[in-house]
Formats: sequence, C-alpha cells, structure tokens
Amino acid sequence: MDTIVVMDFGGQYSHLIGRRIRDMGVYAEVVSPGTTKRSLEEMGNLKGVILSGGAASVYAEDSPKPERDILDLEVPILGICYGHQLLAHMTGGDVESGDYGEYGTSVLGLSNRNSKLLRGLDDQEEVWMNHKDRVAAMPVRYSTLASTDSSPIAAFVDDSSRRYGVQFHPEVTHTSKGGKLLENFALSICNAERDWDPSGLAPELVDRAEDYIGNRKAIIGLSGGVDSTTAARLVGKAIGDDLTAIYVDTGLMRQGETESIKNTFTGSDLELIVLNRKEEFLGKLEGVEDPEKKRKIIGNTFIDVFTEKAKSIGAEVLVQGTIYSDVIESGSTTHSDTIKSHHNVGGLPEKVNLDIYEPLKDLYKDEVRQIADSLGLPEEIINRHVFPGPGLAIRIVGEVTPARVEVVRRASYIVEEELKSAGLYEDVWMGFAVLLSVKSVGIQGDLRSYKYPVALRIVESEDAMTANFAQIPFKILEKMSTRITNELDQVNRVVYDISNKPPATMEWE
Repeated sequence: MDTIVVMDFGGQYSHLIGRRIRDMGVYAEVVSPGTTKRSLEEMGNLKGVILSGGAASVYAEDSPKPERDILDLEVPILGICYGHQLLAHMTGGDVESGDYGEYGTSVLGLSNRNSKLLRGLDDQEEVWMNHKDRVAAMPVRYSTLASTDSSPIAAFVDDSSRRYGVQFHPEVTHTSKGGKLLENFALSICNAERDWDPSGLAPELVDRAEDYIGNRKAIIGLSGGVDSTTAARLVGKAIGDDLTAIYVDTGLMRQGETESIKNTFTGSDLELIVLNRKEEFLGKLEGVEDPEKKRKIIGNTFIDVFTEKAKSIGAEVLVQGTIYSDVIESGSTTHSDTIKSHHNVGGLPEKVNLDIYEPLKDLYKDEVRQIADSLGLPEEIINRHVFPGPGLAIRIVGEVTPARVEVVRRASYIVEEELKSAGLYEDVWMGFAVLLSVKSVGIQGDLRSYKYPVALRIVESEDAMTANFAQIPFKILEKMSTRITNELDQVNRVVYDISNKPPATMEWE
C-alpha cells in the first residue's frame, strides 16, 4: 500500500494533514520527529513526506528537528508552516521572526501558477496563516511560488529535489483550495495510489485488541456515543465475556441519557453495569470554577470509580474510546500544546493502576463512524451528536450546581429537539447550550427580570479539528430562544455563538 508520512512537529493540525491525505484514498501515517530515514524506508511503499506545522521557532536550540539525512530520501517532501521554515533552515536559507504575527485568513498571491503544487489555484487565494516566523531568504536552487503581505516567500520549490514549502496551512478548511494543493502533492507529485479504505479497518483493530489485552479482563467506560460504543464492539469481538462495560451516571449527562443507555444495551451481548454516582461527582465540583480543575476532578473521579469496579471483577485493562481530536487538544502528542484536558487523556491522574488501551486514538470521528457502520451499529448511535467526556460541567461557565446543570440540560435538549424538527440535526456536527455565569436585565410579564443568559453553540465540522458556526435560519434560532426563555424560569436572554474554530474551540470550557 502506498504511504505518505506526516512528521509531527507539534502543530495542532499535524494529524489533520494525514486525515486530508487519507480522505483522498491514500494511506497516511503520522510519525515523530525522531523517526529515522531507515525506519521510513522500511515502513512500506513510501511515496512522500510532509513536515508539519508547530509552535516552535526553527532557529531555537531546543526546537524539534529531524535527522539531517531525512532530506536525502528519494521522495518528494512538503513543508507546512514550521515545516516550510524547517526546510529552508536545514538547506541554507534564513528564517526570522516577523515584525508581527500572521494569524488567520490572508490573501496569497501566486507568482508561478505552472508549479505542480499550485496547479488549479487562482492568482489570488484565501489561505490560513498561524505563525510569526517567516522565511527571509531561500536556499540555493529554490524559487518563490507565492507570497502574502507579511510573507514574501509564502511558498517555494526546488524542482530538482522535489522539495516544496508553504507558510500557510492547506489542511484546514479556511484555506479555500488547500485540499487541491494536498491532492496535487499526493497524487501528481508523489504519484500515490488511492488504495486506502478506513471502513475495512475493523478486523485489524480487533486483532490488535486481542494481541494487546490477551487473556486479561478489561472494562470500558460506556457513554452511549459512537466512540465508546465502537471501541466496546471492537474489543468485545476480541475478548468476548472478558470485557465489562460500565456506564457512570455523573449527574452531568444529557436529558434521558441513562434511560437510553439501559434501553440500548440491556439484553445485548455486552455485559453492562450502570452506576449512579451523581452525589459524588457534583459534591467534588462544589465551589470549583476553573474549567481545567473541573475537567481533572471529573477525570480523577472517573478513574476512582473504574479502579474500584476493575478490582471487584479482576480487570487489568481500561479501554477508552479516545479519538485523535481528544489526543491533540490535550497536548498528548510530541511537542504539541495543551488546549484543554480531556478526562480520558490529559485529565487522567499520573498514576493509574490499570493499563489504558485506546483502539481508536489514531482515528477521527468520521472514520470511527465508518467503522461503526461496518460493525452494524444502529444509525441512532452512529449519527449522534458529540458529547464531551466531562459532560455538562464544561457547558456551564463557572460553578457547577444541580440547579445550573438542569438549566443547561433542558436548554440543550430544546436545541437538539428543534434541530431534529427542522431536519438539520444530521447536517451539523453538534448543537448545545452554554449557561453563562453573568446575569442580564430583561422584562418578562411586564416585570423587570435579572436572570442568566444562555449561549447557543451549533457548528459544522468534518473532524472536530476545525469548525464553522452553522448558519441556522433565524426563524429556527428564534424558536429555540422563545422556548428556552419560556420553559426555563432562570433564563431571560439567548445569544448565538458565531465563532469558528480556530480561534475558538468546539466547547466553551
């Protein structure tokens, strides 16, 4: 199988590059900067290498760099952002800090449209920038392909060695024809074959689980979402009755969640234990306002519960439905920055007396959904909106109390109900309500009110690494607002979040 390798220098979108390549039907694998030339040559039919973005500066002594002989590989190499600067730095060019950063959308002007890399792009294109450093002088034999106002060398090429660099991020949806650029590199320059199909991964993942867990017993935290359910089905096929699923009602779940879990899994071939731990979770969150503290309290409490149950049934392995967007935002890949802790990644305590197994950690949500479909999981689970591991606690800005949880639970239910009624539920990635910590003045029933505002967050996304706010028709938003202010006595104002990711994240906390 043809392979394109993405060398991860810590950029938030490093794995997204691989995802974009896999979307074309070409296998891509993400590797660390320490991967040797020999390892790359031995890993399969290597067709090309992409050097990812990253937060470091290439001229800093402690910045991540590959072995110099990587550049001797006889395959095309594409550098993106940090990787673009790295190519210049390692081959005799100069990289410097710009006068100011270039973050967000910029206009790219092409100076050479005949390049194979930029074929199909217009003279001017919108691109997404995310760095302050820039290439100030190119190495010998390199030529400029494009520029922006802040980056005179925003794209370059050395045709003789098939080395390319772009300062911008073609992998994010905010770069208008980024997909075309990556397609040019993978298919035209690297000549890779389209022989990758994620829907056929299930047997391999079952084999991996069987090899890792062996004859040990395992438990899995089941939430009812597609990630944990798919992980449970895969591991269940691998070890059968040695897997026990545990659903913990934290008091922070969606409306009707516990009942839905019982109805879906009771009587199935998966052993399910339902635990009511509302008082424990909500008690530990009392008085806590910092979002990271909330996440870690919830993560630690989950581990306490799982460890207790594992001990009682003799389990040695904790299976989790972690996917890659959880991993990268938790700063759990080499050189990546922590955006927020996820309870099944960055929120875990340092010492866990269980082996953690994450069969889906290299996959994105849509790939997991393809695997779920191949396993015959119900459409209701496959297409269900994403729900965060810490639950409603991170959809409440400030302290978590039972009363505030109930407000955001009911408001979010109204959002989902109206999306389904309008036929939009499956068209968006997720839709929910956020309860704010401030109060605002309103008027209800001719009387002055001083109550909480609720923010609605509805986004469109392919992979959770980037997202756009959904342009929901005003009539539908108005109906959501009217219902929320009428049905929830604590709320007198509803606002709509029109922030994309980046710069925002999917959740508020």
